[in-house]
Amino acid sequence: MSKLVLSAEILSLFLLTLFLVLYPVSSTAQERISGSAGDVLEDDPVGRLKVFVYELPARYNKKVLEKDRRCLTHMFATEIFVHQFLLTSPVRTLNPDEADWFYTPVYTTCDLTPNGLPLPFKSPRMMRSAIHYISTRWPYWNLTEGADHFFVVPHDFGACFHYQEENAIARGILPLLRRATLVQTFGQRYHVCLKEGSIIVPPYAPPQKMETHLIPPSIPRSIFVYFRGLFYDKGNDPEGGYYARGARAAVWENFKDNPYFDISTDHPTTYYEDMQRAIFCLCPLGWAPWSPRLVEGVIFGCIPVIIADDIVLPFADAIPWEDIGVFVEEKDVPNLDTILTSIPPETILRKQRLLASPAMKQAMLFPQPAQPGDAFHQILNGLARKLPHDKSIYLEPGQTFLNWTEGPPGDLKPW
Repeated sequence: MSKLVLSAEILSLFLLTLFLVLYPVSSTAQERISGSAGDVLEDDPVGRLKVFVYELPARYNKKVLEKDRRCLTHMFATEIFVHQFLLTSPVRTLNPDEADWFYTPVYTTCDLTPNGLPLPFKSPRMMRSAIHYISTRWPYWNLTEGADHFFVVPHDFGACFHYQEENAIARGILPLLRRATLVQTFGQRYHVCLKEGSIIVPPYAPPQKMETHLIPPSIPRSIFVYFRGLFYDKGNDPEGGYYARGARAAVWENFKDNPYFDISTDHPTTYYEDMQRAIFCLCPLGWAPWSPRLVEGVIFGCIPVIIADDIVLPFADAIPWEDIGVFVEEKDVPNLDTILTSIPPETILRKQRLLASPAMKQAMLFPQPAQPGDAFHQILNGLARKLPHDKSIYLEPGQTFLNWTEGPPGDLKPW
């Protein structure tokens, strides 16, 4: 009986792949995002808010970047490009008394090892120093203790400033940021590192680089499932099982010999082209639940298979992730083949038509220069929807909420 079932599954998979190869979605086969999501996606924030950009000493941003230009292409580069965008954005105001929001440009993620891995250990001290700087030179922070301020914190676990979850949870969100709005890539429901009201954004993926790797849309998608990346992180998780909560290891152990799963730790020069030839692209959690594969999947029309329990996805009020992706619980990874082969071809084709929407692709990118509807504008939309501020955010004379001496001893040292 088991052989008959297996044969039936293989035949079903073969027929599905054949159908999608013979009838690929052309570049003109697009479907507009409907309903409120489409309205939000195409909204224009200009004229609906004003942002004051603090001028900080260069050691908080410019000098940091000059020390390591690799930060411009890192998946954490959002903080740099948001700063550059706001300096010339029509929402910027030079009069802080008319500002709706205040932005502090501090590059806390631009601290990389020789191998390009992020070192978030200085980040809490750097952020505390920047907040001390603005609070002692302008009156605006002290009026609300940051409740009308926003900060870009694109670390693995946002303002918890660590790449390993247990350490991030132990630290918690930097106490001085508890009243501020956080613009962050990390989003996971019920997690101590997700602050209510945060704006979840996509990680940075170089738009120009991806554009140079586009292939003709007429080329069929002959790869059923595609993934390139780590399955085990032996350097940081020598015993195994903790990295990706075991989900990536389960992908490898169950499907490394499956001919319909093109998975490997290799990262070929044809990586972007291969994604455009694939029907499904696996987007499993790593140390954090998100990765640049979410962006790449949308840009290249490869249906993202999201394996990260309770993930909060970028711009979820504008991008219909349930319609364009496939969600698989971490415990169900061993059944990935059955789950994906059970999806009807017409459902796959509709997901591909939605993924072909230019508006949705634009919302996932941070292009230079900025373009209408891009990720910069989606951040501003998120800030505009939080206006007007409730009067309760303003403190009475002598009133305080935040404790400057709270936090691990190492975080309290001068930066």
